[in-house]
Amino acid sequence: MNELEEVARQFEADLLEFGAARAEELRIKYLSKKGIISKLIEKIPTLPPDQRRDFGKRLNELKSRIEASIKQLAEAQSDRVSFEVKLLDNDLTLEGKRPPVGNKHVLFKARDELFEIFKHMGFSFFDGPELETDFYNFEALNFPPYHPARDMQDTLMVGDMVLRTHSSAMQVRALQALGVPLKAILPGRVYRREEVSARKYPVFYQFDALVVGEGIGVGHLKWTLETFLSAFFKKKVEVRFRPSYFPFVEPGNEVDVRCVFCGGKGCNVCGGTGWLEILGAGLVHPKVLEYGGVDPKRFSGFAFGVGVDRMTMLKYGINDIRLLYEGDVRFLSSL
Repeated sequence: MNELEEVARQFEADLLEFGAARAEELRIKYLSKKGIISKLIEKIPTLPPDQRRDFGKRLNELKSRIEASIKQLAEAQSDRVSFEVKLLDNDLTLEGKRPPVGNKHVLFKARDELFEIFKHMGFSFFDGPELETDFYNFEALNFPPYHPARDMQDTLMVGDMVLRTHSSAMQVRALQALGVPLKAILPGRVYRREEVSARKYPVFYQFDALVVGEGIGVGHLKWTLETFLSAFFKKKVEVRFRPSYFPFVEPGNEVDVRCVFCGGKGCNVCGGTGWLEILGAGLVHPKVLEYGGVDPKRFSGFAFGVGVDRMTMLKYGINDIRLLYEGDVRFLSSL
């Protein structure tokens, strides 16, 4: 019995030493006709009769354990060889298959281009809350109490708060926080109660440019607009002002650019007029300056609001705003 225990210990040591690569050597040493197990079987007739039965039983258990271990070792070696053969069947010098990589969303690509232009023009950046009070969204911007934009059917409300309807809601906050002189961009998402269509969506991106200081006038506004639009469209851009009404600027203007697609000759994008309406602008209303804690007799300024979605669509020739928000991978991967 001691000899069986010694063979078992020796096998465990050999199992670690030989490894999968030498499984056949291990089989020959223990299980061949001249192997260790065969020699132990030959000893059974020489044992006293009362020991033969127990010795044979223990020897069979040891043999079965050795056979199972060597079989497992041989299978592991076979798997390794198969894997190596499979590798040899492939040309390992070829470039691997690259997984698909996503793009930066075209809306954010255009937004970052715009912000980079204004950063180089010396503008700072100011952020405000999307859930806004009536005061900052309307009252401080000189909206009268009866203005239709205050109606529930036009504005999204959360209790007595407003989901800001324009980035201009940050103007008075910026004046109060930063003081004057001020030269800042006020970017963010805005919300309107709109029917979804090719031109309208209930959430979109805007930014306001706000400049306040001594002696600021229309000439500064026009130069700023021409400079940033030319940089964004990468060509000389001509602008024109058309008188319009916005409660928070006086005078107010709709700003058009000569069509960047046809150069003013007339095309389907500009409707044959040669001009594209692009944003609203004007000189900051004295009441807005007062709400911001600024003396309107000493300081003046200009402001304009830019729809990032609108600019993106113009630059990249996109004719449906829904494409910017509804996750069509075919569209997004094409830009």
